[in-house]
Amino acid sequence: MKAKYIFGIVIIVGFIIWAGVSFNKTLTPYVSIAEAKESTTIVQVKGKRLDNGSFNTDKNLFTFHLIDESGDQVTVVYDGAKPGNFEQATEVVCVGRYENGIFQAKEILVKCPSKYNEEKSQV
Repeated sequence: MKAKYIFGIVIIVGFIIWAGVSFNKTLTPYVSIAEAKESTTIVQVKGKRLDNGSFNTDKNLFTFHLIDESGDQVTVVYDGAKPGNFEQATEVVCVGRYENGIFQAKEILVKCPSKYNEEKSQV
């Protein structure tokens, strides 16, 4: 009977360890462009876009330039279409990794001024 309890406890502890390690691998930290250039893992880089970018229809690649708050710049290449509200973006978050002199984004998130804020009423 004790062997069953010990086996059950070992299974539960093993599952908890596996779940913790798996969860930790899914976290994607925010880093500066300088830190992204040094990292070998997938990271999130936040900054302002320097241009409206260009889209290569033959290769389905969207390319633009990003600058972070410390003034570092990077060329971002995204395998996909330009987000619809990219021109209105006040900030851009790119998820991906820095490779061969460019940031290879697998996801682009744009922060736009809200269209849903109430206008202040004038009295």
